[in-house]
Amino acid sequence: MIAVERLPNVEGLVEAAGPFLAAREAEHNLILGICSALQTGPSPAGEPADFLVVRSGRSVVLAAVRTPPYKVVLSEVDDPAAVDALADAMAGLDLPGVFGPTAAAGSFAEHWCRAAGYRPHLAMSERIHRLTAVRPPPPPPGRLRLAGPADRPLLVDWLEAFGREALPPDAPPLDPGLVERRMGQGGFYLWDDDGPVSVAGVGSRTPHGARVGPVYTPPGHRRRGYASACVAGASQMQIDAGLTFVFLFTDLANPTANHIYQEIGYEPVRDVDSWSFTI
Repeated sequence: MIAVERLPNVEGLVEAAGPFLAAREAEHNLILGICSALQTGPSPAGEPADFLVVRSGRSVVLAAVRTPPYKVVLSEVDDPAAVDALADAMAGLDLPGVFGPTAAAGSFAEHWCRAAGYRPHLAMSERIHRLTAVRPPPPPPGRLRLAGPADRPLLVDWLEAFGREALPPDAPPLDPGLVERRMGQGGFYLWDDDGPVSVAGVGSRTPHGARVGPVYTPPGHRRRGYASACVAGASQMQIDAGLTFVFLFTDLANPTANHIYQEIGYEPVRDVDSWSFTI
């Protein structure tokens, strides 16, 4: 029997679905990272978040988190019937979209939009990668350093540029508090070659890992190996600090990024899709 359960807070979700999520840490690194962030601070927009699990009998077969203004994020799905049940349970919410495993996200988008009178649009296809050991690339000129308070204006400018270039047009604007939160969770690593030339953020902690992103190099500094060196160095810092895994999302429409990250040790785990809902 399929049943949807709403949880009152992030602690309730972790208690109900923690083992289910942790058993596939790479696949669930986004949800786990959201949970760890919410356990140490408020929802990004200050609005209440939504936490749900779907059970088949007593077993959790699907978990979902939504932190406004962002899309609902789906876990792996152990019973296909759970997706429609979740879409029905969220029918009364004003959802901008869904993000999750390819088949599950597409099924949720179709079911929810049909009931709500919206149209689903595939906004982006991505791939989750996992790293356990870094293969250092040939080093370009410069060095890796941790960004400090003096770098904040540059980071804001670069993250805004990253959003315009890499994110779907309907993505929410940059949250002004993102830089401070990310600095508190893991930080931003800069490759510095007589000044910053590339950045890689680290945050979204999971039980045994963290996620790298966003990664951005201004157009004038590209094709010089800066991004590869920055990501490799930032990833190695996490392994040196005792983490087992480092995770990273890539845009499947960007074969260059997929190649360079695999060259430094990131291995594909699974594909995920982001759907947007419009009237």
